[in-house]
Amino acid sequence: MTSLRLDKETENRLAHLAKATGRTKTFYIRKLIEEHIDDLEDRYIAEERLENPAKRVTSKEMRQKLGLEH
Repeated sequence: MTSLRLDKETENRLAHLAKATGRTKTFYIRKLIEEHIDDLEDRYIAEERLENPAKRVTSKEMRQKLGLEH
């Protein structure tokens, strides 16, 4: 179970949308999270990698690691 607080304007917009469409506010909150969580995860992974970059390898080294080069 998760709860969240929204600013008054966002809460009003969400309530209006829910009322106009006959759906619940929870429906729209869930839909927004489900549709955008991949983007958020990708963003934070990218930021983490920028801050803590891994050792770089050449394409030849990578092909060897993958067993593509004999």
